[in-house]
Formats: sequence, C-alpha cells, structure tokens
Amino acid sequence: MIWKPNVTVAAVVQRDGKFLLVEEETDAGLAFNQPAGHLEEGESLVDAVVREALEETAYSFKPTHLVGIYNWKHPSKDVTYLRFAFGGELRGFDAERQLDDGIVAARWLTLDEVKATQARHRSPLILRCIEDQIAGKSYPLDLLVHYA
Repeated sequence: MIWKPNVTVAAVVQRDGKFLLVEEETDAGLAFNQPAGHLEEGESLVDAVVREALEETAYSFKPTHLVGIYNWKHPSKDVTYLRFAFGGELRGFDAERQLDDGIVAARWLTLDEVKATQARHRSPLILRCIEDQIAGKSYPLDLLVHYA
C-alpha cells in the first residue's frame, strides 16, 4: 500500500468579529469545521476552496491569501491531512442554495465561542487556522502553482 496524505482546503472567513464555521454531521455526532473539503482531481487549490465554501455555506468566497499549510494526523484513524487554509472575503450569498449532505448549517461564532466549542471541533486545525489569521499570517496566492 502506498501512503499519501489527504489534501484538503479550508476557508477562514472573519466578518464583524465572528468566524464562519459549518456545523456538520460526523460519525462522532455534530461537529464544527471551517468550510472545507478535499481537493478533487484536476482542480486547483484556489478553485477547490471556492467550491467547498459555496457547497457548504452558500456564500461565494474569494480567496485573497494563504493563511497556512498544515499537516495533521488524525489520532484515531490511519489518515493524515495536508490542509491549505485560505483567507479571503465573501462576495455574495445564495439563500436558495441546498447545502452539501451532512451540513446542518453555516454558523457565525465569536473567537470565544469557537474556543468554547473545541470539544466539538472536527480537528485542532480549526482554532489554529483562526489564530493564525488573527496573527496576520498571510502568504500570496501566487505561491501556489497549478499546471492543468
């Protein structure tokens, strides 16, 4: 068997002192995550985060910078995630859009609320990405090169 990490993307969105998270159904019950998901074959990382944010929140997300790249091994599964977290801005909302299966709702939480719900976070990367965004970590998107 060949080992390879699962490449994922996440949108780190802050508005009016709150952060956009999704509440979703998991094997362990309801959990919080950033709008996030897996990179699909042939897709650029930027296109993937735009797609995932729309599918999970009905918001149109425009990435403006990379917050960070995170490598995390799930403690109870034989899975390693390589997450590319993007900061950016919202450019619209489609109130009629059906959210992805398993997504209960998009939620806006303050930093204190995010911290208070850590037991329900899908991974420790959620808070870490938010803290990195708050700390001003920002890398240009042209750091990422996509050859079709």
